[in-house]
Parts: sequence; C-alpha cells; structure tokens
Amino acid sequence: MPSGANASAVAEAQQLTYQPQPCQEAANAHVPDMATYRALYKKSIEHPEEFWKEIAGEFHWQTPPTGKLFDFNFDVTKGRVYIEFMKGAKTNICYNVLDRNVKEKNLGKKTALLWEGNQPTDHTTISYDHLLKQVCKFANVLKKLGVKKGDRVAIYLPMIPELVYAMLACARIGAVHSIVFAGFSSESLCERILDSQCAVLITADGALRGEKVINLKEIADEAMAKAKEKAQFDLKDCIVVRHIDAKVNNQVKGKLQVHWNAAVDRWWDELMMSSSDECEPEWLDAEDPLFILYTSGSTGKPKGVVHSVAGYLLYTALTFKYVFDYHDEDVYWCTADIGWITGHSYIVYGPLANGATTLMFEGVPTYPHVGRMWEIIEKYKVTKFYTAPTAIRLLMKYGPEVVKKYDLSSLKILGSVGEPINPDAWLWYYNVVGNGNCPIVDTFWQTETGGHVLTPLPAATPLKPGSATFPFFGVLPAILNEHGEELQGEAEGYLVFKKPWPSIMRTIYGNHERFESTYFKKFPGFYVAGDGCRRDKDGYFWITGRIDDMLNVSGHLLSTAEVESALAQHPAVAEAAAVSRPHPVKGECLYCFVILKDGKKFTELLSAELKKQVREKIGPIATPDFIQNAPGLPKTRSGKIMRRVLRQIARNEKDLGDISTLADPMIVELLFSQRCEAAS
Repeated sequence: MPSGANASAVAEAQQLTYQPQPCQEAANAHVPDMATYRALYKKSIEHPEEFWKEIAGEFHWQTPPTGKLFDFNFDVTKGRVYIEFMKGAKTNICYNVLDRNVKEKNLGKKTALLWEGNQPTDHTTISYDHLLKQVCKFANVLKKLGVKKGDRVAIYLPMIPELVYAMLACARIGAVHSIVFAGFSSESLCERILDSQCAVLITADGALRGEKVINLKEIADEAMAKAKEKAQFDLKDCIVVRHIDAKVNNQVKGKLQVHWNAAVDRWWDELMMSSSDECEPEWLDAEDPLFILYTSGSTGKPKGVVHSVAGYLLYTALTFKYVFDYHDEDVYWCTADIGWITGHSYIVYGPLANGATTLMFEGVPTYPHVGRMWEIIEKYKVTKFYTAPTAIRLLMKYGPEVVKKYDLSSLKILGSVGEPINPDAWLWYYNVVGNGNCPIVDTFWQTETGGHVLTPLPAATPLKPGSATFPFFGVLPAILNEHGEELQGEAEGYLVFKKPWPSIMRTIYGNHERFESTYFKKFPGFYVAGDGCRRDKDGYFWITGRIDDMLNVSGHLLSTAEVESALAQHPAVAEAAAVSRPHPVKGECLYCFVILKDGKKFTELLSAELKKQVREKIGPIATPDFIQNAPGLPKTRSGKIMRRVLRQIARNEKDLGDISTLADPMIVELLFSQRCEAAS
C-alpha cells in the first residue's frame, strides 16, 4: 500500500488515463474502439434476445433454443427469486469445448493445455485430441463406478492435468463437480463433501508447493473420517492420482506414505487402463447445474454457489474472447488455481470454448528462483497473461532487474484479478512487465457472477490505474445509497446490478432462502454484490472494498465469522474478533483480537497455537498475521461488535468517527495501547 512520498505519486497516477496501444491490438481487435464498445453494449442491454442468440449460434445445441431467452425475478417482495436462460434448449459444455473443436473446427492437433509443473523440468503438452480421449476415458470410469447425471463429485487435486480431465468428465456425463482448493484443510473439505452429499472424491497421493510436500491423501482420509463421525456419511469411492510417485519422485526424498483402504480407495491409473476413450455426452437442459463452487459466507458457513450449463458456457466464452482479445495464435496463461472461480472460468471453460491454448501452472511464483514466472512467459512465448495483484506486489519486491533478464516481447495483454489493484502495482505491471506496450485489463467479478462484469476491453478502453472501468455486455450496474435510492453521475455507495447476465449464479446449493436473503433482500429488485463502489466524473467504476463481514486476503474472500469461530474453539479463548489490515503484498491481512478465559496467559506459544488452529480449521490462506490479546472488545449497548473501530485500531488510525453508542468507550484506548508491536 502506498505511503509517504509515494502516496502523492500514486494519487497522481489515479488521475492519469492510458490510451489503448494501437500498434499491437486495435487493427485486428474484436472490439477496436469505444464507439464499437458502446454500440455492442447498447445492443446487449436494449436487445438482449438478439444479442445472445447471435452468440449462441456459434455453439452446438442438441435441441436448439426456442421461445423466450431470459426469464427472471430479482424482487423478493414479488415471490421467489429465479433466473432462467435458454430454458428448454439442450447441450453439453464438454462437447462444446472439446468435440466441437476436434470434429467441427479441426483443432485436434492443436495444443489445448500446456502443463508446467513445480520444477522447470516437469512439463507436458496436451492436444485437443488427447484431452478429449482422456476426458472420455475418465467419464467412463465414473460411469462404471455408478456416477450418473445430477450426482455430485468432489475434486481435491493440485494443479495437474488430471484435474481438468476430472472436471470435464463430470460435465460430459452430467455429474456436478465440486472442486475444493487443495490448500484447504480436512475440516473445510469435509464440510463441502457433507453439504453437497458427494458420491465420489477424487484426490492425489500428494502435492508440491515449492520445496514443500503436502500429503493430500492423508488430508482426504481425515475429511472422510470426519464426515462419518459428524453425519454417518460414507463415501463409496475415493480415486487417487499417483502424482508424487509417478511424476516427480525425483524431487522427493523417499516415498510418500499413503494409507490405503481397499474398500474405498482406487488408483486413477489402474481405473483408466481398461477404460474406453469414447463416451457419448449426456445432453443436458440449459438450466441443469454444471458445478458447485463454495465461497465464504458472512455467517461462517461456506455457500455452495451453483452455476448452470448454457449461460455459463456462453458468458465465459464471450468474456474470454473479448476481454483478452483472443486470436488463434495466442498462448494464454492464467496463474490462478482451478480450485477458485478464476481457474474454472479462465483456465478451463472460457479458453477451451474458444479453441485456445491455455497454460496451467502447478508451482509458486518464486520457486526455484524469483524469475520463474518471467521464465515461463519467455519459454512458451505467452501473449496474454492474467494474474493477481498479490503476485504482482510480491514480484515487485525483487526489482525490475529480475524481469529484464527475460524476453517478454511476446506479451500483448496483461490482466489483473481477485482484488482491486493498487495504482503503484498497476504502474509497475504496465511499465516493467508490459514495457509500456500492453494494456491492462483490470477485471472485477465474483464466484457468483461466473465471469467478468466490470472490465476494460484492451484495444478500446482508455485505462485509469486501479479502475475496473465499464460494464461488460449484458451487465447493467447501478450505485445505491443506504436507503436503496439509485445515485446518478459521480457517486459512491453500494454496487448492485439491475438485471441478470447469462452466467450469474442460480442458487446456493440446498438453500435457496439463503441465496435470496444474501443477494436480494437488502435492496429488492437488485442483485447486491457486497462491494462498495465509486463512479467518477467520466463514468469509470472503482471498487472500494467489501461492505459486509468479509475480508479479501490475497484476492480470496474469507468470512470474519469463520475465522472467529476457528479461534474461539481453542480452550484458552473466550471470544475473538477478526478484521482486515493493509498488507504490502497480500493487499489485506488478518488482524485478530482474542479475549482469554480467566486464568489464561497470552504468550508467543499461544499465539502460534491459535494461528495453527486457524490453518487446520480453514487452510493456510486464512492464517492471521497478527493476534492481539484483548481485555475486551468495543461493543454497542446491544452487544454488537463495532468492527470499524477494530479496523482503525489494527491500522493504528485514531480517527474513529462517532463512538457514542459504545457501551465502554475506555476499552478503545486500552486496545490502542496494547496493539501488536509488529503491526505498529
């Protein structure tokens, strides 16, 4: 975060407007200028049926769409909230991203997937032909195990090709995949398996993160044991990929110990050996569920976001094509993990729907050296690069000299995702990585939206560092005040959307009431994003941060309730509160306050135990950076914690605003005086 002398430079940078680069992108761009953007946007809003039918015409429909394209209700006061798109049409997303490319577009020999492993020596090139065969083989494996349309399949895998095979195999037979990030704990995996009542779990013997070996099978076993203990739930099959043994054993000293339960466990390679590489797709209704992806909820219980087949296909395909201005010769790399929505939409479904070559990276940005990401761009001549501000800030620390060691001249477009990018990181990305020649598409979207909703288009949109700029086609944003009144012109308030686009979530799995109350109850008639937003005098949108009890750490949403619950389960803790604090690399980090039970002493050992407990209950991404011993918490007379006061204490900022409703104002000064030394 900018401070001191740098702050004024950054403030000045926010006022700058960067024109698109005509030399590289405008001549052949899908959207070459703002006039074209405005015309297409107007058509998408005023004539959505015509607009989306043209897009749908590029894809395969077993039963073509007929009748009304969109049907929806956003107003909870007028009955059940629902969104339907192309209802009655039948298709299969796996057919559209694989068979269509192989059979109709003759792209069988083209590289679909470039896999770069943890070490530079580990890499694989997978053609569309090969990908289709592997997906069909695994689809037949699932069918042989009794998995059928509508069944849920949990996937807990590292960033390896089998992850893509598994998710597309599910899509092919109509099973609903639920991918769980392989950095989550056994508790988090168990919770997701139970909520969606999964039929099968797919995991690996282990995963590599730099020099660290993670025993995924052990974590999966713990999750299955917890599911049985909590709810008497037994998984019938656990399919295990030999990743550490088969591919990278040379990096690991000795064999990874894998506990084996012959009644449940099955080796992936043994199941695949006798499986046919032909499998007819299951033709699904446009509104059938495609996948469930869990995202943190403000109550502490993760929400199972459900996306449907047709709308998600069309929207991810179109956003990928236009936002990254995709052309056939491009080599595209998104650094996200497929365990997050970015990986779903912009490593797998969006790129493959366009017949693109997409790169998948298992490693970490600084291993085995700090130039690894730039080395990969040079190696594969990457043209479109999409990463998170956290990664950019991390790599900034090593200076521009590291970047300049590599030939990055292949780059045409840079992308940013996960959180608002701070202007100093934007400028470094633009000037050092892109050499001042590559437009930056700073994309705003969510797990719930399925694809980009606010974003520049690289050849058309003049850029402002830190702004998500304008809405994508079919997206109609608005800014409301606390009373639900729409604000015009320059304004700041709640970001909402007036109407659906094809890939918006359809429900929360098993809990439609929570779907309605979370996203539609506060302002009936609008989808509420949960983010604050500012619109400047030029109509540019700037995301100002979360407006609910959520934290954005390294681009990943965490709920305060979930972290607080994990801390409170420690026998020494009576109560806990978690807030965010600015962090130079992560953007935000966790600063936690704990009230100890009588007789308990706060020590460095206890602080380490509490951090370990959060890691085990949620996962490493939720580990607090700071834990402060608190004699009490700032609460209103009704007992509600005033988190804005805690945020100011965490940041050591004395401007507290109105605290007249506090039950005990003296606690604030006490908390300031006892702040964590490292946070000062």
